[in-house]
Amino acid sequence: MRFYRRLQPFHAISFDLDDTLYSNKPIMLATEQKMVAYFNNVISDYAVDCGVDSSSSFDFRFWSPFRQQAIADKPELKHDIGLLRQQSYFLGALSLGMNRKDAQSFADLALCYFIEQRSNFTLPQHTHDFLSYLKSKRPLVAITNGNVDTDRIGIAPYFSHHFHASIEHNLKPAPDMFDKTCLALQITPVQLLHVGDCGSNDVYGAIDAGCQSAWLNQYQVGKPLKLLPTLELENIEQLTNILT
Repeated sequence: MRFYRRLQPFHAISFDLDDTLYSNKPIMLATEQKMVAYFNNVISDYAVDCGVDSSSSFDFRFWSPFRQQAIADKPELKHDIGLLRQQSYFLGALSLGMNRKDAQSFADLALCYFIEQRSNFTLPQHTHDFLSYLKSKRPLVAITNGNVDTDRIGIAPYFSHHFHASIEHNLKPAPDMFDKTCLALQITPVQLLHVGDCGSNDVYGAIDAGCQSAWLNQYQVGKPLKLLPTLELENIEQLTNILT
């Protein structure tokens, strides 16, 4: 553990989820493979009817132009990755000849399947024990740009509040979710210690909102630091060393 700023008394801890409490990359790689198989099965008939090569893989390269179109049509969708994904599926389905009703149903079901698959993992018992211990010491809040189902992976009970980026709550590093957390817990920003992997979304976002920040770069996927955090963690369990 390394301190870069003086740690002020904190009354609550907020967590980023992906790549902080677990490594998200292998989960998303597996999910991508499952989604390709899902699409190849579900929309192959539409693809053939529209003259699309039946051997085409409906991976991110197929959906990417529709994602860009969705953002161009409605820029605020960039703050809600679930709705953005859903709209991308909808637009892609229209391009394959589905009518609007069928395309909407297809997009809804595909998003549900995606959430199910990207949340299809379990956390080790020591992570549950760690979160249970922290919860006994401080209120815990989840603040994430992602859309993992915390109920499905079994960590929802540890958090008093769960904020995810949406049209109402802009993506980190915007202050929206940090502000909402402090308001919900009735604390001042400096009384919140936010833990996350990204030098931009988590460290810069937290400090810019007036909060304290613990940087955990264990999985080395977050953006580099824009400014120094309050402290750096080698592993997340080191948080127990600063609790009283």
